[in-house]
Amino acid sequence: MRIGELAARAGTTARALRYYEARGLLSARRDEKGYREYGEEDLRLLEQIRTLQDFGFELEETRPFVECLRAGHPEGDSCPASLAVYRRKLAELDALVGQLTAVRETVAEQLRRAERAMGELAAEASAPGGPEPGCELGGQLS
Repeated sequence: MRIGELAARAGTTARALRYYEARGLLSARRDEKGYREYGEEDLRLLEQIRTLQDFGFELEETRPFVECLRAGHPEGDSCPASLAVYRRKLAELDALVGQLTAVRETVAEQLRRAERAMGELAAEASAPGGPEPGCELGGQLS
């Protein structure tokens, strides 16, 4: 199949395929007129690349999976190098989850503090002769 058909079947662009080829992740054969020719195995490589990228893997991180498939393995993650990439990605994701959890806890505490302060202002405003509550943005508290 030609580059346009492969791109359409893989859900990508011919430009992306040429980029993958330049990076050594995809290799095209040339027909007698010089057109790129691809087979079903190339579609399988592209599906592996695209799936991993959808999961947040960088393009270079897909290389061991592609090489594993090219070596004739039934799955791109059945080689030691692919497993090493999985381990690194999981460690990266665990670190990000930890960072996000810490940020979430900080934001939740800020919200609790702000709600307490707002409640205190509302209580003062409801007392006879209490101050009129205001907002630094010019609005009134309801």
